Amino acid sequence: MEYIFLSITAMVAMMLGTLAGGGGLITMPAMLLMGIPIHSTIGASKISTTISSFSTFLTVLMKKQITFREAWWILPVSLSGGLLGGFIATHIPERLLFQIAIFLLIAAFLTSFLSKADFSGEAALAPRKSGIAGLLGIGLYDGLFGPGQGTLLLFLFNHLRVSYLRAIGFMRLATFSSGFGAAVSYIAMGKVIWPVALALVIGSLSGAQIGVRIAERLNPRHVRILLRVVIVGLLIQLLIEALLK
Repeated sequence: MEYIFLSITAMVAMMLGTLAGGGGLITMPAMLLMGIPIHSTIGASKISTTISSFSTFLTVLMKKQITFREAWWILPVSLSGGLLGGFIATHIPERLLFQIAIFLLIAAFLTSFLSKADFSGEAALAPRKSGIAGLLGIGLYDGLFGPGQGTLLLFLFNHLRVSYLRAIGFMRLATFSSGFGAAVSYIAMGKVIWPVALALVIGSLSGAQIGVRIAERLNPRHVRILLRVVIVGLLIQLLIEALLK
């Protein structure tokens, strides 16, 4: 019964994660409340988001919203960050992970008010310095901890003047890359509980496809509001958990 609950939770979380990031706002508390250890929770989440993110990327790619020619460089950059982050995560205290997450989410929240971009840009994605540095840093954070990673990526692509649906495609490819790197690290360390990971994968695949279809109808001008709401929710969750530790 608890695996069915996990699948449903993962479906809702991935639907939100596809639209605005922040899927960890739902899945991580649920898994921790079930008594699943933090590193096993993160490891299972990385496996499910890796698979579901790739399915979302393929959907956007097949709709010809993006091309692999402009997206290929995301793979090695985010993969490197995820691998490094996953390795480091098993060697630093959990409390420090929460502090890093809170700092990054506050920075993203403040940036959303300073930036005038609203996902209405039509710029082509190219491997510029700011994009490479941003992807590497967010990939590192994804491997370290993860909650809010998708939201941070959407802010990055918004800054790069990429339209909303295209940003979702690039975001899911980056999430696949960093998640794959992190998943390899957690599997190698023996931190993954496979029945839990499988339950998450089943739910996440459904949620990802639902999220893409909703995104096609979402007004880009409302996306930043949704992102801010997600960030506030993530911050509240992380602050509570940090205080309880």
